[in-house]
Amino acid sequence: MTGKAPLLFDSYALLKLFQREAGHEKVVRLLEQAKRLGTAKCINAINLGEIVYSTKRAFGDQKKIEVLAHIERLGFRILPVPNDLVFRAAEYKASFSMSYADCFALASAVEIGAVLVTGDPEFHAVEHLIKITWV
Repeated sequence: MTGKAPLLFDSYALLKLFQREAGHEKVVRLLEQAKRLGTAKCINAINLGEIVYSTKRAFGDQKKIEVLAHIERLGFRILPVPNDLVFRAAEYKASFSMSYADCFALASAVEIGAVLVTGDPEFHAVEHLIKITWV
């Protein structure tokens, strides 16, 4: 993690944490370090939606509510999706072989100068555009 640049988590990283998948310990360490250093933790509203539907589909409404509460307790800033971000994400989608939701994480990271926290291999195609912390 570098300096005070905000950390932008994509759904891949947070789902890994909440589902205690292999490597979730690295996400825990990043969150602890961010808290200690006062580094902002962010997630784009589109990527938060991915977490909501994935959690509900796999585990039901109760787990979905628990995950949302956990995100709030961790102090995540939820980034809005204004029209200009939609257009930027669409441009990325047209240029790179990535999911549309991942393009929103990319566009948000570029916009706020954040370090993207992910383990999603789709982001290898855009490593030249943003700093990525791999989990």
